[in-house]
Amino acid sequence: QVQLVESGGGLVQAGGSLRLSCAASGRTFSLYAMGWFRQAPGKKREFVAAIRWSSGITAYADSAKGRFTISRDNAKNTVYLQMNSLKPEDTAVYYCATVPYGRSWTNPSELENWGQGTQVTVSS
Repeated sequence: QVQLVESGGGLVQAGGSLRLSCAASGRTFSLYAMGWFRQAPGKKREFVAAIRWSSGITAYADSAKGRFTISRDNAKNTVYLQMNSLKPEDTAVYYCATVPYGRSWTNPSELENWGQGTQVTVSS
């Protein structure tokens, strides 16, 4: 099992930035990839970005391309999501989760070990 703890959320004005962190503990040697998802009130959980643990290969949702950057620090077992040029529509609870080998990076039903989430609120 891998335990994930997100942090870094908060309230920011439109155009501002936040950096989210997702710290992993437990069986971290088994990590294949990790992803960030978000869920706004009344909406489905949606893919934001993902990164392969060993190679650093990344993938982004169209809504995140050019504004968000996912990265990882293998020594700290931590994945980051740098979010710039934030918009009110980015307001959501942001979650990280692990991607099992060979599974979809973007389908939330295939990810595991979800963290508790961190709230991001962007005011206009």
